[in-house]
Amino acid sequence: MSHSLPDALYQAQQVREMDQRAMQQPGVDGLTLMRRAGACAFMRLRREWPRTQRLLVVAGSGNNGGDGFIVAALARRAGMQVSLVLVGDDRKLAPTAAQAFAELELDQIDYGPFTGALPEADVVVDALLGIGLHGRLQPDYREVIDAINRHRAPVLALDIPSGLDANTGHVTDRAVVANHTVTFIAAKPGLLTAEGPAHCGTLHLERLGVEPGDLRPSVRLLNQEALMHNLLPRRRTAHKGAFGHLLLVGGDHGMMGAVQLAAAAAVRSGAGLVSVATRASHAPMVTQALSELMSHGVEAEQALTPLLARATVVAIGPGLGQSIWAQALLDLLLPVQRPMVFDADALNLLGRHAHVPRENDRVYTPHPGEAARLLGWRTDEVQSDRFAAIHRLQQQFGGWWVLKGSGTLVCGPDQQIELCPYGNPGMATGGMGDLLTGIIASLISQRIPVGDAVRLGVCLHSRAGDLAAQDGERGMLASDLLLPLRRLVNPA
Repeated sequence: MSHSLPDALYQAQQVREMDQRAMQQPGVDGLTLMRRAGACAFMRLRREWPRTQRLLVVAGSGNNGGDGFIVAALARRAGMQVSLVLVGDDRKLAPTAAQAFAELELDQIDYGPFTGALPEADVVVDALLGIGLHGRLQPDYREVIDAINRHRAPVLALDIPSGLDANTGHVTDRAVVANHTVTFIAAKPGLLTAEGPAHCGTLHLERLGVEPGDLRPSVRLLNQEALMHNLLPRRRTAHKGAFGHLLLVGGDHGMMGAVQLAAAAAVRSGAGLVSVATRASHAPMVTQALSELMSHGVEAEQALTPLLARATVVAIGPGLGQSIWAQALLDLLLPVQRPMVFDADALNLLGRHAHVPRENDRVYTPHPGEAARLLGWRTDEVQSDRFAAIHRLQQQFGGWWVLKGSGTLVCGPDQQIELCPYGNPGMATGGMGDLLTGIIASLISQRIPVGDAVRLGVCLHSRAGDLAAQDGERGMLASDLLLPLRRLVNPA
């Protein structure tokens, strides 16, 4: 997804503020920064496609187009055959873009407006819209974006793929699908969540000599290595009681596999003891599948009480269903003072409760559909601004929230949103969320602070998915993550 990005992500308006601050420094103006951006982009182009002979730059009339003009000029000076397609009026360019345009030697460049088809090229540079996009695209931009996406050549996007919202990763209409994106000054949140990763390709950051100063990042990137101090080598005198007793509740009729996967992930993540409360008909099969588990048939909520007395952490939801049985178990657990993880149908049932206790040691792990039901939104509304959705959920229910999906988000009581840069499309298969529940609950049971357990659990889950995907994303199973997960929780 990215090459060594810093952990701080900034919204578009913050980046514009950094840009303005930079231009207050002696010897720095808009054209200086534009030249730096164009030069960095051209270097990336040469690095990724060193044999490029024919370059196509598709530019808009704003400053993103100006960056493209610089790339076009540098490519022509390097001996490339350059075509420049301008979408907009060259008499109405943004002031700094007009300065860059004036430096082009148009007699040496195949230059003209968009006429419905793009010329052949070895690489296409997307310099249409930049980070200033708001709302729907104008028809001419829709047409040229479609033409870029149909083009046979690979695409380098400048700052952001045109049509993508820099703050949210939402695509209102359509957006350029790039192979590489060079983003300038700071990384923007929308590049890394929702539709962002699918449109950016490999992401590269060029700061252009501009620093954020005292601006507070709107989002921070999670970093697994920075959290590994929570998994120190165990003492030689350690015993299972030192690593907690996790109780997993779920597995209604026909859904035993979900709670079984969550339990397996919990064991592989290092929990000392793992008990499963499930339907009586499932209990023997759960233990048969994994002998290290303790499985209990619970047909009435009263049977859960003695199990709770021994548990240090509770997770409910995998395979729970929404039956009367499931509702009764959740009702019993809600007032219990214990660290808890809520997932899957536990979240759907939670939405029916008028009052959910606000506890900082509770973790909720919805996918976008479950988040939408809790908020009373549509799923596409959640996906159009995942940051607003997770912020609203945390404010409404308290505790720690994990909004799953491409660019998984984490938000806790401090309201700081964090984004996971790991993971891959192979993880879009049944059972992956059950694993995450087991991992997070297991880490909490090992006395890792809840916030760190959530952050680390999200990272370990996604990184295990990346390791499993080395054998191919298609056909990957949730259980394929269990062995990589064990390696990850035992750093050398």
